[in-house]
Amino acid sequence: MSTNQLKESHARTVVEWRRSDPVAAMVKDANKPKGRTSAYAFFILSCREEHKKKSPGTTVNFTKFSKTCSERWKTLAATEKKKFEDLARADKDRYDREMKNYIPPKGMGKKERKKKDPNAPKRPPSAFFVFCSEHRPTVKGEYPSLTIGDIAKKLAEMWGKQSPKDRTPYEQKAAALRQKYEKDVAAYRAKGGAGGGASKRGPGRPTGSTRKAMVEADDDEDEEEDDEEEDDEEEEEDDE
Repeated sequence: MSTNQLKESHARTVVEWRRSDPVAAMVKDANKPKGRTSAYAFFILSCREEHKKKSPGTTVNFTKFSKTCSERWKTLAATEKKKFEDLARADKDRYDREMKNYIPPKGMGKKERKKKDPNAPKRPPSAFFVFCSEHRPTVKGEYPSLTIGDIAKKLAEMWGKQSPKDRTPYEQKAAALRQKYEKDVAAYRAKGGAGGGASKRGPGRPTGSTRKAMVEADDDEDEEEDDEEEDDEEEEEDDE
């Protein structure tokens, strides 16, 4: 599969369900540059094309296909990964170049946010978002022409079809990330983060400064959207 074919087949996918108005979230500027594609996403697209050639017309089992691709990526030699990394690097240059000249329509620019402490812990993903991070590249490879909203719907449908047993690994991972986040928030607050010092209170409900730290961490969602594709590769390498 050529570089141009890989680039043309890429479609931006959802980062995660936003808690903002879902109708407003679907409003999109058609002239906004297409988001960056990670090396792993390019690899998924290549795997998909390979599957189509070997088994044309067959239905793909997303869970199995995603797991197989993840395992192949982990064992891929550095020399083989390089071509996908080069594609990702070139696409990032393209994105950065186009964004320099991009002017969002009036009323569609990102709202101004208060300055946050870069050291504040970031809010952990839910089980559904952990599931999305694992299956997003597979959906992008299977349906390269889908819009952000359509891919979000597809991921939600896939999640809805998971049995309680199938959801367990994602719920366990989300719970572990939540526990780590709570410990990080406590450590952050103890060091004076979010304007608070060491707590003299016993265990119980979070104090004001702890809640503030959690809110500030949650505010990172929009800023993280443009970096999500690059994070796909690291997330998939960590998946079991």
